Amino acid sequence: MWPSSADQLAAVQASLAVASPAPWRPGAGMLATGGCVVCFARGQGGPGAAGDRAWAAATVLRGHEAIADATVTGVAGAAYMAGLLALREGRCLEAAVRALGVRPDVLLVDATGRDHPRGAGLALQLGAVLDLPTVGVTHRPLMAAGPWPEDREGATSALLLDGEPVGVWLRTRTWARPVAVHPGWRTTIDAAVETVQRAGCAFRTPEPLRRARRLARTARAG
Repeated sequence: MWPSSADQLAAVQASLAVASPAPWRPGAGMLATGGCVVCFARGQGGPGAAGDRAWAAATVLRGHEAIADATVTGVAGAAYMAGLLALREGRCLEAAVRALGVRPDVLLVDATGRDHPRGAGLALQLGAVLDLPTVGVTHRPLMAAGPWPEDREGATSALLLDGEPVGVWLRTRTWARPVAVHPGWRTTIDAAVETVQRAGCAFRTPEPLRRARRLARTARAG
């Protein structure tokens, strides 16, 4: 399911970029929103290497209630290379999500989607592997660019790549730096923004990703 070389991954990404799965939108009821994160050894600098020990975590929140958590240990498949993050983290994130006892309605991923040199970042690819709608949420874009939105909770501004919208800056909290929101597998920009806003953002980062990051770091410490 996960390529083992850069050339193989590039071919898969090119195929996913032109795929047309049925679009998904958040329903009217309370969503079961997942989040997944992988972390590596503390103090590790640079791009890392294949075989680095990894701790991955996933969670599902319905409203403010956590209804499932999972952590797994694994190893990185490769060093970090821009546009090829799936080689390093893909298998670990998939394992963590599959370890959950509850299948989320939608999954938040710390990775990009269409903001990618081949139009299919890890957030999109993970959704295709898991057959789950996904949304990427990152601190900054990978290749796209756009001005920050006004300093108002809920404000957005377009992120463009080669003149095409591939995501948005979203101000989740007034006075906080915006996050980059990326449509992933089966999600549009509008669906991605609505999903992040409904996931709960007491802080800058949506709560499912914050909780998954805490779980991964706790597993690493333990």
